[in-house]
Amino acid sequence: MREAPLMEHLEELRNRLIWSIVAWAVMTAVAFSFRVQILEALKRPLDVYNQDASVKAELIVLNITEPFLTALKVAAFGGLVLALPFIVYQIWAFIAPGLYDHERRLAVPFILGAGFSFAVGVTFAYFVLLPFAVPFLLGFLGDVITPQISIGMYMGQVVTFMALMGILFEMPVVSYLLARLGLLTSRFLADNWRIAVVLLVTLAAIITPTVDVVNLSLVSVPLMVLYGISILLVKWAERGRPKEAEASPA
Repeated sequence: MREAPLMEHLEELRNRLIWSIVAWAVMTAVAFSFRVQILEALKRPLDVYNQDASVKAELIVLNITEPFLTALKVAAFGGLVLALPFIVYQIWAFIAPGLYDHERRLAVPFILGAGFSFAVGVTFAYFVLLPFAVPFLLGFLGDVITPQISIGMYMGQVVTFMALMGILFEMPVVSYLLARLGLLTSRFLADNWRIAVVLLVTLAAIITPTVDVVNLSLVSVPLMVLYGISILLVKWAERGRPKEAEASPA
């Protein structure tokens, strides 16, 4: 019956998803035990603003469940970061049976590269982007207002922005993998660089928390650099493609 292979793939996909969710839950529990330290660390962009502000900003609670839900949200983000290598491995393990032997050897570089790229993106957002964006937004009206920010909304926006930058920094790793699998070429990326610039700037404008040119550049320029790095990595990956194309499936 032709349904059997499909059902086997769906069952394996379900198992991979379950293991990924379990790993995320376990790491979330670990991160939850450090929730106070994580919350203090995520307050750093706000502390940067308060250093020079005459009217200090403060985080407030709007309802009795907000502290717990905020701690859970932050812990879930920390758990995702910690569990990401295992989750990436589960994704790779699902697609690996359909790959050639030489393609399966990409597992370790892909897993390490994906984890490293995500961490670099999160770090870039934390140390470079947010310390510029948060003071700009809070100081937009000067001393006319007294910033009192919901801790849930603040942490949600900060965590979401960091996660988005982590995902976007995966561009070179994913491009290299697709090139090694024969699904992407450097010529395609090079020929469409103008379209890519427009799309990247538009994407930067959507996710940038401010509307000024400086903060827009802080997001769009790194994305363009990542696109250039992706082209170089794809060219590197293409060097071995002719011989690999002759290989037979495992």
